[in-house]
Amino acid sequence: MPKEFVFFTYLLESYAQSRHMSAAAVLSALDARGRTEFVYDMYEMYHSEDIENAFRDIDNLIATGEPAW
Repeated sequence: MPKEFVFFTYLLESYAQSRHMSAAAVLSALDARGRTEFVYDMYEMYHSEDIENAFRDIDNLIATGEPAW
């Protein structure tokens, strides 16, 4: 299994738990904005930073479709 997929799954599940959502709901929200692949492709940045930075990006991606930076 690719390391990117393993991390993506971990990230979605961790984010969902922190926001009291299901991982399926998070995935659906990202899909609705067309940003799922963006999050997956951010492996290099997200796995090397504090996870709260990734969470902020996901918050913004779900709300606006744009990353927080």
